[in-house]
Amino acid sequence: MCGIVGAIARDDVVPILLEGLRRLEYRGYDSAGIALADGGLRRLRTTGRVSELSKLVGEQQFQGMVGIAHTRWATHGAPSERNAHPHFSAGVGNVAVVHNGIIENHEKLRQRLQSAGFEFLSDTDTEVIAHLITLKLQQTSDLFEAVRLSIDDLQGAYAIAVIEEAQPERIIVARNGAPLMLGLGEHCNYAASDASALLQVTKRMIYLEDGDVAELRRDGYRIVNCLAGVTSKEVVRAVYESELTDTDVELGPYSHFMQKEIFEQPGVVANTLEIVLNAHSISPQLFGSDAEHIFKQIDSVLILACGTSYHAGLVARYWLESMAGLACNVEIASEYRYRDPVANPKTLVVAVSQSGETADTLAALAYAKSLGHQHTLAICNVPESALIRSTDLRFLTRAGPEIGVASTKAFTTQLAALMLLSVTLAKLRGKLSSEREREVIAELRHLPVALKHTLQVEDQVMVWAERFAHKNHALFLGRGMHYPIAMEGALKLKEISYIHAEAYAAGELKHGPLALVDEDMPVVAIAPNNALLEKLKSNLQEVRARGGELYVFVDSDSTIQQSEGMHVIILPEHTRLLSPILHTIPLQLLAYHVALKKNTDVDKPRNLAKSVTVE
Repeated sequence: MCGIVGAIARDDVVPILLEGLRRLEYRGYDSAGIALADGGLRRLRTTGRVSELSKLVGEQQFQGMVGIAHTRWATHGAPSERNAHPHFSAGVGNVAVVHNGIIENHEKLRQRLQSAGFEFLSDTDTEVIAHLITLKLQQTSDLFEAVRLSIDDLQGAYAIAVIEEAQPERIIVARNGAPLMLGLGEHCNYAASDASALLQVTKRMIYLEDGDVAELRRDGYRIVNCLAGVTSKEVVRAVYESELTDTDVELGPYSHFMQKEIFEQPGVVANTLEIVLNAHSISPQLFGSDAEHIFKQIDSVLILACGTSYHAGLVARYWLESMAGLACNVEIASEYRYRDPVANPKTLVVAVSQSGETADTLAALAYAKSLGHQHTLAICNVPESALIRSTDLRFLTRAGPEIGVASTKAFTTQLAALMLLSVTLAKLRGKLSSEREREVIAELRHLPVALKHTLQVEDQVMVWAERFAHKNHALFLGRGMHYPIAMEGALKLKEISYIHAEAYAAGELKHGPLALVDEDMPVVAIAPNNALLEKLKSNLQEVRARGGELYVFVDSDSTIQQSEGMHVIILPEHTRLLSPILHTIPLQLLAYHVALKKNTDVDKPRNLAKSVTVE
């Protein structure tokens, strides 16, 4: 979850490190720090945001040509200066370490290192890495070798960057289960958790793989793979030219990244669907060269995901079952990996993740494979991610960088991808006529335009936000495939406004939640004009009869009218099966504008971070 940046150059790297951290704050913002190796090992750390670290740097005229930096999302130890990275270890060489991930055996390592005479000054698991490397430097004078020996003792997920006072001409980095990449320049080289941190200086990237240990010098690098049980050997990793630009990771005219990303949705959904928008039919090749062969062998689907991606999977279950006639199970990845499920070799396992580095989703996918699942598909936004490399088939949701912690455009592009999967499987199973396929393609072609029109309800949503800002709780209701959209709406509101919000299938109101309804409990309902509308209207009357205040999003042809206690916003479009995607937009806008009214930190909500790379 934390953000790492490292740089070695012929000039001062501190501005590069600070800008890199600023771009990585979405990964964690409890504390920040920077360490330099040339001219002795020096460090600055602070609680809070990168802006506070920048002030310290300016006050102390902190400069150097070799350095590592870190922005933290706290796991072990409260946010404090003593727990902020980089962590030092005094002794042979004097080393500094930054770390993303969790060292699962840190307690045993701490006891061992304390017995060896090392003093611990923090509550973190990271400090054991620094002392362990110092211990290994007693066996070898080479920092690269000391890091390589140290990672043999580490259990868990990590990405680390290490510098040493005695050998300031290089940075050593290593990865296992947490993202880390190299950036290549002229007489300068870099490392970071995310490409966005390095776009300021280079577009040439190398994505490290699990077990890789790399040495960065000003004029070169080398990579050795040290996977457990495998003889260490130097490897060549492909160099990619990033397609991202600085514009992709800058705010532009918007006030927040979440706002920018909400309004980018028509464009990124169009990008995700581009390959079919001008087609007359949908091909299984969208998911890989072996997709048709694999899809013809399956008889069910298992979707593994977390958070917002899990909600996308729940919507897809309705599509897959109704369109393709396939049984579909959707599992929270962190729960699935600790159950004893019955495996069906004919199941297609679909792993959904924005970053492709979500630790629980990767572990759940690996667990599914160990149970005998043979057919796997990744739906992901990052082409070089671990998830993409872990599956037989893949589909890239071309959402571009998503910086706001509360996911918006990643969700709608995931839904677009899952609709394509549902249509493809329905077609291969003979459940979709040619005429219906053309109708679906036409609906998909119109979807970006419909999303653009739906954004026009923002002014009306802002009026509602005024009322919500003074509330402490809210209920969200939906039925059928819009129930998961209600869940997503509740998640967005609680994530960034800190209003407690829960979602229920509307038919469940009378089985308990109705007890919560009074004049202080706003109830948000999603009311598309579909087969369940009349049932939903009955549920809404149950709320009104108890004095509840309703806020209802309806389609243009809905029969729900505004009245006392019944506030209605009419969406300008209705797209049948794609309706869940459209109804997502006003819920995102509601959460955003309520957060503005409450003056919360929209892009960096408390206690959260973007890429959940720890369990």
